[in-house]
Amino acid sequence: MTRYADGHSVAHLTVAPTGADDRGSRVRGCTLDGFAEVVARTDGIALGELAPITALRVQTANTLYEITVPRSSCATVLVRGGRFFPRATEARFGGSSFGGSCLKLDWFGVGLHMEFHYDGGWVVTSPIRSLTVLEASSLPGPV
Repeated sequence: MTRYADGHSVAHLTVAPTGADDRGSRVRGCTLDGFAEVVARTDGIALGELAPITALRVQTANTLYEITVPRSSCATVLVRGGRFFPRATEARFGGSSFGGSCLKLDWFGVGLHMEFHYDGGWVVTSPIRSLTVLEASSLPGPV
């Protein structure tokens, strides 16, 4: 966690692949037990751990996403980034996966793909490379 002079804090996770991208982990990840094993060794953050109105900056292999979590008890988020979300769009955040059928619900996993459902269908992103969590106190608003 980084704390700045004006009092706001930032948590930042960066991929130093812990196995999510290496071939052996992908093979083990093809089973439910293998997926659980790899995910347990992967850095990430659960949606439920975030304070209300938390903003995230998530860099994937291809796109920078800005995600706002209105309430952590609800998986509905506002997401902007990439060709599917050129402006802030309400979507349901499913969780993180290898891009296949196993999904860790409501969890942002560094090295894994994010999955969103919105009016236009499902979006599976490229793997997360870094994740920055901005606390609500760092967001612009009334003083």
